[in-house]
Amino acid sequence: MDVDVEPVNLDITPLPLPSTPNIPLPPEDYTPHRSQHTPLIIDNGSTNLRWGFATSSEPRFGPNIVTKYRERKTNYSLMLFGDAVEVESGAKTQAKTPWEGDVLLNFDALENALDYAFVQLGIDTPTVDHPVLMTERLCSPVHSRALTSELMFELYSVPSLAYCVDGIMSFYQNDQSTEKPFISDGLVVSFNTASTSVIPVLNGKGMLTHAKRIPWGASQATDYLLKLIQMKYPNFPTRVSVAQANWMFREFCSVSPDYSSLLHSFEDPSLLRSQQKIIQFPFLLNPNAANGGANGNGEEKTEEELAKAAERRREQGRKLQEIAAKNRLEKLQQKESDLTYLLSLRDNYSPSVGKREWDRKLREEGFDDEENFEETLKKLEADVKKGKKKERDKEGGSALGDGDDVDEPMEEPSFPLVDIPDAELDPSSLAEKRKQKLLKAGYEARVRARKERELKAIKDREEKAERDKQREIEEKLDSEAREADLEGWSKKLRGEQEALMHRIKDRAKRRAAMNDRKSAAKQERMKNIANLAAGDERTAGGSGTSKKGGKGTAKGVTRGTGKGRKGNAEDMFGADDADWAIYRKINTTTTVSSDEEEDLAQLQQIEQKLLTHDPTFTAQHTHASIISRRSALLDAFRPVYGEGDGAGHNRIHLTTERCRVCEAWFTPSIAGVDSAGLGEVIQNILSRFKEEEKGRLVKNIFLTGSPSRIPGIATRLYSTLRPLLPPEMPIEIRQAEDPALDAWKGMAKFARNGEEFEKVGMSKAEYEEMGGERLKRWWGSNWNGSF
Repeated sequence: MDVDVEPVNLDITPLPLPSTPNIPLPPEDYTPHRSQHTPLIIDNGSTNLRWGFATSSEPRFGPNIVTKYRERKTNYSLMLFGDAVEVESGAKTQAKTPWEGDVLLNFDALENALDYAFVQLGIDTPTVDHPVLMTERLCSPVHSRALTSELMFELYSVPSLAYCVDGIMSFYQNDQSTEKPFISDGLVVSFNTASTSVIPVLNGKGMLTHAKRIPWGASQATDYLLKLIQMKYPNFPTRVSVAQANWMFREFCSVSPDYSSLLHSFEDPSLLRSQQKIIQFPFLLNPNAANGGANGNGEEKTEEELAKAAERRREQGRKLQEIAAKNRLEKLQQKESDLTYLLSLRDNYSPSVGKREWDRKLREEGFDDEENFEETLKKLEADVKKGKKKERDKEGGSALGDGDDVDEPMEEPSFPLVDIPDAELDPSSLAEKRKQKLLKAGYEARVRARKERELKAIKDREEKAERDKQREIEEKLDSEAREADLEGWSKKLRGEQEALMHRIKDRAKRRAAMNDRKSAAKQERMKNIANLAAGDERTAGGSGTSKKGGKGTAKGVTRGTGKGRKGNAEDMFGADDADWAIYRKINTTTTVSSDEEEDLAQLQQIEQKLLTHDPTFTAQHTHASIISRRSALLDAFRPVYGEGDGAGHNRIHLTTERCRVCEAWFTPSIAGVDSAGLGEVIQNILSRFKEEEKGRLVKNIFLTGSPSRIPGIATRLYSTLRPLLPPEMPIEIRQAEDPALDAWKGMAKFARNGEEFEKVGMSKAEYEEMGGERLKRWWGSNWNGSF
């Protein structure tokens, strides 16, 4: 892949440094609220805990996370809450939150968080003598409510406790009606940390029997973005944390009005680049590392330093070449020395010595017999001849390269003793005759090999001529077909081009799958190898009788002796054609590469014909152009930086991920969540109401919760609902003024209305009579377990 050329101006956002924890405010003065029974408002969110008296304009808040920590110097046990958890790394590893996803489960953590909240409010009495209004999730499990009620009544002895749904209270806070009774209509879409709730409200009453919840929230979106980044940058030098992914989600992610059209528009690499956001992670500079060192984080070298480094590399290359040439020359000299010794050994052989003495001499020199000696001699002669030819080629003494097959003229030697009968020869002449017979046999074999090469060359020329003739005929027929029907001819060739491109693409996929040990292709290959090995073991072992009558291994019968293929048994793999079928099946590397070369050559011929004769076929339709466009798109999706670019290797380019993460609210299936999207859920809820009620609901669609600040979410929701409703039915979507705090403010506003607030609270006597899972039914509460 080509190295991406960095544009001149890049919109790069540096990763913010970790912020220092906020110093908590001093506790409030409890004097104004002592013995006043001022309502106490607690918004128990899974991300932040917000608390305060109803008379306050703003709540106190902090991350809803606690930990117990033992201070090292004083050995005191400390309880840390909120931002204080970030101070000690040891304490952070043991931190926990009251929530498990969207369910309140860890009541020890809730107790510690409430202790901190009451201390910050300055409450110094043995009991919390204030009525409490507390939030809970839509359709909260009665078990969680029972334990929460037990904690509030048994531990803190609150006089009364009321529960409410945060989304409805945020809607109440933003109600623009001037009427005292809360009789507004609307559809509340509450975006929470671990879920998204849709609650219809008619006449100021939450219709919780028709409410729905989607298991997708800000925490799932953050985790999804982190997974996309990890898949896109598997070797990123810095570990991306959940907190950093959450920052990127809040800062750069948005909702697209039409996600499918946006993806289609990204086929243009320039448009994809224009939509990207670049996050620069910190990196270290190492001036001592060459071109950035092992991690690519070094300072850029000057041209002079790069030139010196290149010269050093060239000098090292020359030295290596000299060493290789010296080694080759030494090997050639050793072979020449061995050849000279063997020739002198043969020349010094005297027939009067006798055949037995000659064989003994050969065995002392390491040869099995005279035939083995002659073969070794011929091989040394060939190696020396080939080595000298290479040296001449390197010195410019030969115009032919290594591997040219040139037959030098052979002079026919004379063998005078071969035709003389043995009876007419003495013992020394008989030994010489046997020697001449061996030399004559070798000469005749070389003559036959020469003739076979000449015949093969003639046959190759004839076949080439036949192929050329056949090609001319095919070209003539192709020309006639093209002139008769150009459109049909072009359609046929385009079909062949498409088939070849699909075949090449499938091979590339198979090669990629073979690199993954968990892929089906890799497992099938290993299965074939295992079956082949199992069949080999079943046929291994045993012995047979040789054709000479002696006891030995029978060729073609056994593959080994004892265990497996140990011993000197002969491996008969390949004797059967089925063996080679298995080999071709498991050995994908060689077969794929050779077939692909043929397909590429054929594809090039087809495309050349289409470019020449089909005016509608342009260079953009060729395989190379398509591949280059894909490469440009991949470069725009994830730019590739040079080896020495330390800053580039520590950058994250967010492109499609910016909209893909938020698209999960409308299409959860793209993130692997088996749930309906926001548009489908709202359509299902509206289908349960009459047309008149439906119009009242969609005329006031209210978005609340921190994720409702995502840019474009209101526009996308409108474009999703508009085709589902009659054209004459107006749709109005509005957002909360303060999505993070409006739920608490709405609760405080409601609690200040003392008469109505007193009616919705459960007293301690009612708790003892009915149990902690019960609550009073009113317009802002859950209805499960209510009375």
